[in-house]
Amino acid sequence: MAGIFEYFVVCGIGPEIRTLEGEKGFHGTLVMYLPSLLDQYPPPNHTLYPPPPPQLPTCVLPAGVEFYASGYDSNDSATFPRSYPIVLTEGDGTKIYVSCIAFRDPVCDDIAEAYQIPANSFADKCICFVSRSPSFNILRDALEELYVLCFSSSGSSKPLWDVIAHTVSNVPLPTPGKDRLLFAIENSLLAVEVPPMNGLPHADISFQPLLQCLDVDNFIMLFTAVLIERRILIRSNKYSLLTLASEAICHLIYPFRWQHVYIPLLFFSGVDYIDAPTPYMMGLHSGVDTYGLSMDGVVVVDLDINRITTSEDIPPVPEPEYSSLRGEILKLLCPNVMGIDLMKINPGSSLEQNPKAGRLWGPDHDLQLRLIFLKFFASLLGGYRNFIENTATQVFNNQAFLRKRSRLTNQPPDPMITQFLESQGFLDYLERGLGSDENSNNLLDKLQDAIGRGQNPLSILPSDLEEREIITISDSGVGISGSGAKYCYDRFPANSRTEEQEEKRKQILATASGALDSGKQLSGSPSVLAAGKDSKAESLSPRERAAERERMVLDIKVKLQGLWLRLLKLGSTDDPLSSFEYGTILALIESDAEGIGGSGFVECIREHIHSGWLCQLTDEQFIAVKELLKTAISRATSRNDMATVRDALEVSAEMFKKDTNNVSDFVQRHLRSLTIWEELRFWEGYFEYLMERFSNKSANYATLVTTQLIIVATHMAGLGLPDNDAWYMIETIAGKNNIGYKHIIKLRGYLSHIQQICIGYWGIYSIKSQSAASYGFPTPHLQDSADDSQQPTEASGVGRSWVQSMFSRDPSLRGNSLSRVRKWTSDGGSLAANENGTRKPDLSSGGQKKIQTSIRTLRGHSGAVTALHCVTSREVWDLVGDREDAGFFISGSTDCTVRIWDPSVRGSELRATLKGHTRTVRSINSDRGKVVSGSDDYSVLVWDKQTTQLLEELKGHDAPVSCVRMLSGERVLTAAHDGTVKMWDVRTDTCVATVGRYSSAVLCMEYDDSTGIMAAAGRDAVANIWDIRAGRPMHKLLGHSKWIRSLRMVGDTLITGSDDWTARLWSISQGTCDAVLACHGGPILCVDYSASDRGIITGSTDGLVRFWENEEGGLKCVKNVTVHNGSILSINAGEHWLGIGAADNSMSLFHRPQERLGGLSSSGGKLGGWQLYRTPQRTVAMVRCVASDLERKRICSGGRNGMLRLWDATINI
Repeated sequence: MAGIFEYFVVCGIGPEIRTLEGEKGFHGTLVMYLPSLLDQYPPPNHTLYPPPPPQLPTCVLPAGVEFYASGYDSNDSATFPRSYPIVLTEGDGTKIYVSCIAFRDPVCDDIAEAYQIPANSFADKCICFVSRSPSFNILRDALEELYVLCFSSSGSSKPLWDVIAHTVSNVPLPTPGKDRLLFAIENSLLAVEVPPMNGLPHADISFQPLLQCLDVDNFIMLFTAVLIERRILIRSNKYSLLTLASEAICHLIYPFRWQHVYIPLLFFSGVDYIDAPTPYMMGLHSGVDTYGLSMDGVVVVDLDINRITTSEDIPPVPEPEYSSLRGEILKLLCPNVMGIDLMKINPGSSLEQNPKAGRLWGPDHDLQLRLIFLKFFASLLGGYRNFIENTATQVFNNQAFLRKRSRLTNQPPDPMITQFLESQGFLDYLERGLGSDENSNNLLDKLQDAIGRGQNPLSILPSDLEEREIITISDSGVGISGSGAKYCYDRFPANSRTEEQEEKRKQILATASGALDSGKQLSGSPSVLAAGKDSKAESLSPRERAAERERMVLDIKVKLQGLWLRLLKLGSTDDPLSSFEYGTILALIESDAEGIGGSGFVECIREHIHSGWLCQLTDEQFIAVKELLKTAISRATSRNDMATVRDALEVSAEMFKKDTNNVSDFVQRHLRSLTIWEELRFWEGYFEYLMERFSNKSANYATLVTTQLIIVATHMAGLGLPDNDAWYMIETIAGKNNIGYKHIIKLRGYLSHIQQICIGYWGIYSIKSQSAASYGFPTPHLQDSADDSQQPTEASGVGRSWVQSMFSRDPSLRGNSLSRVRKWTSDGGSLAANENGTRKPDLSSGGQKKIQTSIRTLRGHSGAVTALHCVTSREVWDLVGDREDAGFFISGSTDCTVRIWDPSVRGSELRATLKGHTRTVRSINSDRGKVVSGSDDYSVLVWDKQTTQLLEELKGHDAPVSCVRMLSGERVLTAAHDGTVKMWDVRTDTCVATVGRYSSAVLCMEYDDSTGIMAAAGRDAVANIWDIRAGRPMHKLLGHSKWIRSLRMVGDTLITGSDDWTARLWSISQGTCDAVLACHGGPILCVDYSASDRGIITGSTDGLVRFWENEEGGLKCVKNVTVHNGSILSINAGEHWLGIGAADNSMSLFHRPQERLGGLSSSGGKLGGWQLYRTPQRTVAMVRCVASDLERKRICSGGRNGMLRLWDATINI
C-alpha cells in the first residue's frame, strides 16, 4: 500500500553557497542565496519512489535564502516560522503536494568557518513533507508536530530522524471512503481519511479564503477567466493564500481540468515567465516587481485588495446562468440577508433547505459551493451529450449546440460559451469520457439526469453514513530507545551522512576556504593524422584520360552506393567508426584529389532521400554520417568546391535521429565547427544559386529575395550560427538587393524566431562546440572553471527549465522534461565565453584587486532598484561645492524609498533616504534644489534635496506614475498609466493643466523647455506632439505597430523606439516620418542622438547597439556594438563620450577622439569613429535600470537584488 508521505525533505544553505545571480561565496546579509537540498528521507539510494523534483528547493523557498544576525524572537513577528503549502506540476501533468515550514536556523559551524560568515548567524531553512495525495491538512499537521517536537524543551523519546523515518515508512494512504487511519507523532494523535472515489475529487482545503479575498463579481470573473483559459496571475503577500486560491478555483471547474501551466507559487527569479504567450495560472508574491514585463492580456488577480485587472475584456457569463450563480453564492455567503424577507417557515418547505444559516464556515459550506458550480455547468451545458459526435474531424458539434442554445434562450451565441467550447479543458473532458469507465461515474451527467427527474442534487453523491474502519499505526520503538532518554535540539538536526557524502562536503568547504586548488588543469593537444598519398603519372591521350576518368567516377559512385546502403544497416552492437563501410567511404573521400568521393557520397544521400527515404538514423549511423559529412565538406572547401558544400548543407538538414526524449537531433547542427559557415562569400553564392533555381520568375522581386533569404536563415539557425553573425550576413545580402524595410523586419523576425526554436530544442551553442547550455538559457558563470560551475548551474537552472518545459503543448516532450534538463545542464552548464565566443583567461589576483577598485557595490535598498537618475554638475554644486568629482545618483526601489548617493565619498556613499511612497518608485528627476519621484501608489512626491524634507505630495493620477520631469519655474510634468500627462505648480501644490490625454498608458515623455514642445508615447503605439504654451495638440505620429518605449527629442527631430523592432525618425514641425530604422532583432528600448554628427544610436533587447548616420540620402547602419549580451537599457551620448548599460549588468564607455570630429573615421563614417574606451569586468546580476555620468565617466546600474553597481572608468584597470 502506498504511503501518504512520500518524502521528508530539508532545504536551505548547503556547503556550496551561491547568490541567486550565480556569484560564489558569502556576500552579506542583504543578498539572497540559492537554496539546496540538504537532507531527505528515504535516502537518495532507495528505489521506492521517484526522486524528489530537482526544482523542489527553489520552489519551497521561492524568495531564496537570506542570512540573519538573530534567530527566533517571540517579540518580533518577522522571525516567526511560516507554514504554507505548494503544488508542483510535473511535465506529464501529475501533481506533487508539499507542505512547508520555513524558519531561521543557525548556520552550520563548518559552513560559517569556510565562508567566514559572522558567528551566531542564522539562515532560512525549510522542512517539507512531499506527497502525491492532496491531503493538505494532515501534511501540515504532521509537519508542525515534527517542528514542535524538534524544538520542544521536553525533548523527544527517539532521535528526530527516527521519528521521521517511522512516519514516512509506516503511515499508509487510507482506502477511500472506508478507512480512518490513526497514527501518532510522539504524544500527538493524528487522523486521516479520504472521501469515496465515486464522489467529488478529494479537496482537503477550505474555499473560504478565496471568497473572503474577492467579492462575488470578481470571484465569478476569475472563474470565467479560468474556464476560457486566459493567462492568469494571482498576487498576494501570503504564500498559503496563493496556493489555496489556485487549488480552490481548479476544484470549482470540476469536471473540467486546467490543461496548461500551473504554478500556484512561482519562485521570485522566475518572474520573466509571466511574459509567456501560452495560457497559464501562476501565483506570485505581491512583493515581486513585474514592471517592464509585457502584461498584455494577463488577468492579474490581487487577492490583497480585491482587484482584477486585464487589458483584454473577459466575456461575461450569459443569462440566466449568471444571475442564478451569483444568487446561489450570495445565499451561501449571506443567508440571513438573502432570506430576510422570507417567513421562518414557508408553506411546503422546511428549515432543512438552508441548514447552514448562522453557522461558521465549515466542510458543509465547501460541499455546497462545489455543488453550486456543478449545477452551473449542468445548466450551461444542458443537452450537450446529444452533440457528441466523435468523428474523424471533430468530437463535439459546437455550432449545432450553440444554435440549439440560442433558440432556447432567444439570444445570439454567447462569446463566453463559444470560447469555453473551444478550450483545451472542454476537449479533454470529452476525450476522457469517450470509451472510458469515467463516463459511468460522471457527476455532471448524473446531476443533469437528477435535475431532469426532479431529484435532490445531493442524491448523486455517495452516502457517507457507513461507519469507517479505524486503523491504528503504532510505533513500537517509542520509549524503548535509551531507557527513557530524551533528545533535545537547538537547531534542526542533520541526517547521518555516508562516508562518501561527508568527504564530498569537506572537499567543497575546503575549496571554498582556499585549502584546495580551484579548477583542474586541462591538458591535451589534438593529434594530427597525416595520410600519405602516392600518385602515378600516366601518359595517356586526352580521350583515354577522359574515358579513364569516367570509368573511375562510375566505379566510385557504384562503390559508394553499396557502401552507403550497408552503412544504414549497422546494428546497435556495431561500432560505426570501426566498421568496414565507414573506413572505405572515408578513404574514398580523403584519397580523391578531384573530389569525386566527397561529391559522390553527398549525391548518394541526395538520391536516397529523393527515392523516399525518411532520413531517420540510429545513434550508430548518426555518428558515422556526421563524421563523413564533416570530412567531405572540409575537403570540398579546400578545393573551393562550393557546389558540394551546398549540397552537403541541404542533405544535413534532412537527416536526423531521435533522442531519449523523442526530440529530433539533426546532422546539420553538428557541422557547426566548420569554418566555411563563417564566410560571407559562401552564403552569397548559395543565395545566388537559390535565386537561379527559383522557377517563379514572375513573382515580385522583393518577395522573391525575401523567400530565398528565409531559406538561408533557416540553414544558419540549424547550424547554430550566432544571431549577430547570421544577421550581419543576411542584412548584407538584403542590402545589396534593396528589398525595403518591411521585408527587412520580416527577415529579422523570422531569424530570431527560428533561432529561439532551435535554442528551445537543443540549448544555446558555444562557438564551434555542440555542448548545449541549460534549456533556453545561457550559463551566467563567466569566470568559473568547468568543474566549479557545473553543479550550481544545474541547481539554479532547473527551476527555470522546469517552468519552461510546462509551456510545451506536446505531452511527449513535457513528460520527459526533467531528464532533458538534467542532461543539458550537466553538459553545458560550465560554458564560459566572452562576446566573441571564446573562453576568457583567468585573471590574476593582482588584476582582481585593480578591477575591484573601479567597481563599487552600493547597498541600502531592500527591494529591486526600479528607477535611477544621474544628477548633473549644475544640480550638485549648491550642496557640496563645485568639486570636480561631485556627481550624485538618485535611486528608487520596490522598497518604496528614494535614496541619494554621493560617489565622491568612498565607503559612505549613501547621503540620504527619502521615505513617503507606499508602493514601488518608477521615475525620478531633479533640479538644483528638489527631487521629484513618481510611484505605483499614483502619487508624485517633491523633496528638498538639501534637507531631504518632503515638500509636496501631488495627487491626481488614477494609475501608476511612469514619468516625472522637473521644469523651470517650479513646475513638474508627470505622465501615468491612466493615459494623462499633467503639469503641476509645486508652489501651490495644484495641477495647473492636463496637457495630454491618451487611450492607454504613457511609457515615455520628452519636453523641450525652450520651445514648450512635448512628446509622449506608450502602449497605444502613437507618438503625440503637444504645444504646451499654446495649449493644443500638434500631431499624432502614426506608424509603429506596438508599444513605444523610448523617445528622444532634439530640435525639430523626434526619435522613437518601439516593441515592433523599429526606430523611427520624425519631423516635429511637419508631423511626418522621415526614416524607419529596421535591423534589430527585438524591441528597441533606448534611443539617443549624437548632435555633432547628426547620427542616431539605438539599443535593443537583442543586445546590439547600432550606430546610424546619413549616407546617400538616407540613414544607414554604419556600426554594430556586440559587447553586451543582455537587453540594452541605457544609451547616453555626449560630445566626446558615450555610456551604455545592459540588463546583463555589463557596461561600456566609448570615446570619440577630437581629431575625428571633422573627418571620417576608419570605418567610413563619423559615428563609426566611436571607439570602445573601457568596459569593466562583468558580474552576474539582473539589472533593471542604468544611468551614466559622462562628465566623470561613471556608470551606475540598479539590480533586482537591490544593489547598485557603480563603475568609475577613470580608475585604470
